[in-house]
Formats: sequence, structure tokens, C-alpha cells
Amino acid sequence: MAARPQPTARRISLGHELRQLRREAGLTIAEAVKGLPFDESTLQRVETGWKSFRQAGHLRDLLKRYGVTDAEQVGRWVALQREASSREWWTGTGTNLLSGMPRFLGVESAAREIRAFHPTAVPGLLQTKAYAQAVHELHKPIDETTTEFVDQSVQLRVKRKEALTRDDEPVKFWAVLYQPALRYPVGGPDVMREQYAALTEFAALENVTLQVLPQIHSYVAFHDVQIMILGDGLPATVQTDTAWFTVAVTDKPKEVGRFSRMFDAMVAAALPPHETPAVLHQLSREITA
Repeated sequence: MAARPQPTARRISLGHELRQLRREAGLTIAEAVKGLPFDESTLQRVETGWKSFRQAGHLRDLLKRYGVTDAEQVGRWVALQREASSREWWTGTGTNLLSGMPRFLGVESAAREIRAFHPTAVPGLLQTKAYAQAVHELHKPIDETTTEFVDQSVQLRVKRKEALTRDDEPVKFWAVLYQPALRYPVGGPDVMREQYAALTEFAALENVTLQVLPQIHSYVAFHDVQIMILGDGLPATVQTDTAWFTVAVTDKPKEVGRFSRMFDAMVAAALPPHETPAVLHQLSREITA
């Protein structure tokens, strides 16, 4: 008997985008499939990443119902559908909010546990609005981004943080905070004091574990990483940024294992979680000196 097809990160994210389109159109699943050559169950499974449409025509019919009629946009969707079996992809440049980021966000939103590290900044899900704004402003002249893009991206980052504090099954989050990144004065003393206070509050949550990795330690990753553990038979997925301002995402077991071992090594080298508030307090005192 053939093994039952498992969701891939790409199908999960593609389904997430389709679900967002349906909601923007103000349709229920029943309303979306009415008169189309597939049923509610099929669309539900597509939206959750368990299957893809067998025919491109079915996807085209659905997109038309959602009001997507531009030939270039439809072509992009059909290409994504065709490549849905791929287990690794690039989600587009960081200067275009709609270039592929929703596909990564689809996987992130399905995660039950997230593990994160960034060598030069506070991980995105822990950033205050002011800190996120300052980070984007630093890159604005280099990336040639617009003020509108910065505002959209900051709002999106703030929205993503809700997963950590929601009442219904908040995501488990484990981050290793690199001490030099915590010292980097993003936005100035006031912004950093607010960020330290926010990190202290996050560290007190039962579902959040924060550890500080001292600068003196010899082992540290040279790039950011976010490991998303989905559960329910779904594949664990890794996201990392690249030097070309793109987002690389993979659920290949070999790559997930490599990044997981890297994260475990940093956890072993970092200070224990109960010491994090004291470190943050000391950093806050130093920056006001």
C-alpha cells in the first residue's frame, strides 16, 4: 500500500495564501466551492496543506471566484501549484511584502513550537514596535524600501507576536539571544530600554524560554534561524534569511536536523533561563549610564 501523502511546507503555505484570499473575498468554504467542480472537503484539504488541486483549471476557477483575474497573478498561482511538491524554496526579496512572505507566514502560523536565534538583532517575534521600526529604518536606504512598506512590515511583525500571548494554546517559543545583538543600540537608549523590558516580560511567560549566549563563547551561528515544529504529522520546517534579502524555507529532514543540532549547541553554551532577567536588567542599567 502506498504511503499516505504528507503535507509539505510549501503546500501548507500555499493553502494559507488561498485561505487568506477566500477570507478577503468574504466567503465561507461552502460559498467558495458552490458550482465549482470540487467539494468543500477538497478545498478544506487544500487550505490545510494536505493536498493540491489535480487540475490547474480548478485553481483558475477558484481564483476567478476570489476576484483574481490578472493574467500575471493567475500565472504565478498556477506556477506555485505546479511546484507544490517541492520541499525547499525562496520566498522573494525582502523589499516586497507580497513577493512570497505569506508562504512563510503560513507555516509559522501553523507552528506549535518555534525555536529562534539571530546573531545581530532581537528575534522578530520578540521585537517591540519601536525596535522593529528602527531596524527597518536602518535598512531603508540600503534596500530602497518605501515608508509604506516599512509601516506594513512593522504592523505585520507586531501582529505575528500575538501568537506568543494568545489565550488559546499560545505557541511555545524558545530563543537564544546573542549578547552582542542585545547590546547593539538599535533606535537609541529609550528604544532599547523598552525592548529589554519587553524581553523580561516575555521571559516570565510559561510558554517562552529565553537564554542569553555570552559573547565570549566560541560557538555561535553566523546567520539567523527559525525552527518551526508543527505537530500532527506535519514536517518540522526551518527558515533562514540569505545575503540576497530573501527568505529560504525547507522541511528537508537533513537540513532540519542540521539546524536543530546547531540550535542545541547554542542552548548548551548559553546561560540558563533563570539568569536572563538579571542580564537584561544589567544591560538596561548600562545603556542609561
